[in-house]
Amino acid sequence: MPSKKTKAGLGRSKKSKKDSKQPAPETESQDDNLSQALAIAIVAINATKEIVPISLAKGILGTIANILIIAQSVIKNKSDFQVIADKCENIREILESATKEATEDDLRGYLGHALTQLNKTVNRINSDVASSKEQRFWRRLFAVTIDHDQIVAWDKDLDRVLGLFNFEALAGMAIDMKFVKKALELVGNVPSMNAPKYRQIEPPSRPAMLYGRDDLVAELTNLVVNDEHLALIGPGGMGKSSLAKAIINEPLVTDKFADRRFFVTYDDLDPSIITFETFMTRFAGALGIEIVGADPVRQISTFLRSASALVVLDNAETFEEASASSALGIPSAVAEMANIPGVILVLTSRSRRNAPNVRWITKDIPPLDLSSAQAVFFQIYQHVSRGEAEEDIKGLLKELDFHPLSINILANAAQQNAWSLATLLKRWNDRHSKVLDSGKGKLQSLSDTMQLSLSSPSIQDLGKDGRRALAIIAFLPQGLNETLASGLLPSLPQVDAICDVLCMQSLVYRQDNFIRMLAPIRHYVRDSLQAPDSTCLQEIRAFYYRAVVSCSEERDEYADIIISDHLNMEQVVALNLANIPDDAKETYDACWQFLECLEWHLPRPTTLTFAISNIVESPSTWTLKAHCLSHLAWLYNILSQLVEASQAFQAAEALYLTAGDPEMMGDCLLTRADLLRCQGRFIQSQNLVENLQHSDSWESLSETTKARAWYFLDMARMYTFTASADELFVKSAEHRHWGLLSKIWHWRAEFYYGGDTVQVNTRLENLFMQCTSIGDVFDRKRALEGLAEVAFCEGRLSDAMDNLQMIVRIFEGQHSEDVLWYTVRKAVVASKQGNCDLARELIQKASEPFQFFSLRNARTFLHRSHGSACIELTAGDCDRAESYFTATIDACDLQADLVVKTLSMRGLGEIAFARSNFALATQRFKETRSLCTEMGVPPQHLYRCSPFCTLPDKFKGWSLFLEGLSPFANDTK
Repeated sequence: MPSKKTKAGLGRSKKSKKDSKQPAPETESQDDNLSQALAIAIVAINATKEIVPISLAKGILGTIANILIIAQSVIKNKSDFQVIADKCENIREILESATKEATEDDLRGYLGHALTQLNKTVNRINSDVASSKEQRFWRRLFAVTIDHDQIVAWDKDLDRVLGLFNFEALAGMAIDMKFVKKALELVGNVPSMNAPKYRQIEPPSRPAMLYGRDDLVAELTNLVVNDEHLALIGPGGMGKSSLAKAIINEPLVTDKFADRRFFVTYDDLDPSIITFETFMTRFAGALGIEIVGADPVRQISTFLRSASALVVLDNAETFEEASASSALGIPSAVAEMANIPGVILVLTSRSRRNAPNVRWITKDIPPLDLSSAQAVFFQIYQHVSRGEAEEDIKGLLKELDFHPLSINILANAAQQNAWSLATLLKRWNDRHSKVLDSGKGKLQSLSDTMQLSLSSPSIQDLGKDGRRALAIIAFLPQGLNETLASGLLPSLPQVDAICDVLCMQSLVYRQDNFIRMLAPIRHYVRDSLQAPDSTCLQEIRAFYYRAVVSCSEERDEYADIIISDHLNMEQVVALNLANIPDDAKETYDACWQFLECLEWHLPRPTTLTFAISNIVESPSTWTLKAHCLSHLAWLYNILSQLVEASQAFQAAEALYLTAGDPEMMGDCLLTRADLLRCQGRFIQSQNLVENLQHSDSWESLSETTKARAWYFLDMARMYTFTASADELFVKSAEHRHWGLLSKIWHWRAEFYYGGDTVQVNTRLENLFMQCTSIGDVFDRKRALEGLAEVAFCEGRLSDAMDNLQMIVRIFEGQHSEDVLWYTVRKAVVASKQGNCDLARELIQKASEPFQFFSLRNARTFLHRSHGSACIELTAGDCDRAESYFTATIDACDLQADLVVKTLSMRGLGEIAFARSNFALATQRFKETRSLCTEMGVPPQHLYRCSPFCTLPDKFKGWSLFLEGLSPFANDTK
């Protein structure tokens, strides 16, 4: 469908054709009169062309003469064109008056600028008119009708550019003022003759190094050409000025604003003494004009009104922070200039206190991304190539938070001093922010750029409290929790207001409810400003310690504090462990209680290991250090870092024994024995418990601990088949606490050892009912798991699925890890039922909500990965199964897990066997058998205690290998 404009044009064309047959006498008379007027104007213009002394003016007059010639001879709607004809005559008179007695030297001033703009405009109009003529000529239509809207647009363009000659009088062109006055009379609105002088100022060029900013430059450029005022905000060294210089040189911007692009910088002025006059003088100087007389705002505004203009106010925080009473007029002056039609302002500032009454679009300038940071670094540092060293430098760049100025300074320091990367890293580790002071000035010294921010009047007005707050924010790894700030720092009652000012000055920023600090600023504050004062540290410590002591395993307000501020708490605990105060017990208690809180609510690796290991051992610290080590071990345990957990438990055992606490020693030892069992090290686990039973400490242990020892001993013996099923879990079954669980495991052991399945099933059902009556969900889980195993092995797959689903329902919404674990079991059953798609779906859906658990708990990952491998093997997809088995083995090596590794190695052997690669299958099965020996598990009983891990009967390679049958007849040794 044609546009409205097209339809209007079509309508006029039809009317014109009709009128050509019967022309209206009045219209013909008007056109004849206009043709005569145009002929007179053309003669006058050509005459003027001969006498003006400026070549550029001659060219302009020749162009407008050509426009009128086309209008006289070709254009049909001459009456519409009357306004353009009038403007052409106006231009002739202005050029005759304005250039008389001028020289070519005058073109270096504002006269040259005005003539250039006029030349561009008339050339564009001439081109459009000529183009219309040519299009009609080739269609053999010798009368051209130019759209009325187009003519109106040309008229406005000429009005705008003729406004420049209005300003020429103000700009004081080096010509006789009587001619200027005549020119002004021709365009109207004669201003005062007290005019400033003008010289054109070139804007700064685009920065040579501007990596990673293309998208941002494009976004900001688009805003500028769409007439939006921009405020580019960020801390010193973030690249705000470079971005502004890039924008001002973008093609879209140069096309729109031509040489009306101005860059005003205020970085070398002192905000404490800047005045309105200083601000305006600097502004006028960047525009290329010299203020004459009073009212500089009016003079600059008049200059800016003459044509579209882009003005960058660089380092605007200088005047935004101006504190002198004589600077009060600056914000209103900025607002007045921002309100001039066609004038666009872009300011760069560390401060958010931008001029009011201006519709700013505020953009916080982000750090670089990793790739761009590396590009900047290796563009400067060229002792090695980026390809050789980008991995080595990645950590350091990240430690700088990808801050552009810091990267630039660091790379220059390394290049100029010919440092190797190793030397550079050592310098950074030794000196931190001092390395970032390689010269003088804000572009070569982090200290200098930081001092610019710290010396602002807003920061100075905060007094010592401002620096106290900065020191605390720099000390805390996460920054200051804004919600808790008043409780953390009661000695800073105005802490919220202080943070507002620090944010306004871009020394800190808000993120996720925390007041944070960029790494280079943090390093500078730590290295160069005062340390956090003891009062603030004591307040923070007291607040965090109260939260730790009050926190319980249930999610509550104290748990929320632990979760939100955990890194800050860890920093405070580490500091106090390194500088033990008089109340040492409180510090040690806070340490182990904090680790316990992490275990409950936010299991993650901790940096406290080193601080705990460095606690000096003495009679007063034996038990306290042992508490810290044992809770550290429990945290390692839940993270599946079983090797580290065992080491921490062993260290705690020794300290408890030295301190004369056999009960706690036994607790750590038995937990360590169970960890060995979980890793498949059944013989070591068994030996550890038996050694305890034969030690001097055995008789000192409580009956509960002894029952626990028997329970863990029998768990290890069950897998090694070193005792009969009738002997297992008998002694621990006599204990009130361990009795029910031991009875469940006794009957499960009977099943593993080949006992009567009907009897086992009945016993487990009875025990399940007992568990239900007393409400013990974990014992119920073990009973249901045993029932599911019996059903699975008997082929009652639906019953097995039902029992597993009951476990999932028990733990759903409470223990997500158990839900994931038994959902994988359900998937195995589904694959056994022949529904491998459902099996894959179950594992996928079970894993998605619990990625946190999967990532932190390697045992969960091993369980899921091995289950997926078995499902794919059952489905017949050996390639995918092989991939899963291989990944599982790699993870087992990291976690020192022998059980799942052994099962996965057997799986790889079956894949090789299925592919008739008997040599590889033999190798895999030999490795499997070797692992069985290491665990203490008879190879023929590998799956007896793990029914859900068994492979379908069609995979016979392992059994053939163990029996020494073909093709393994000669390879069983």
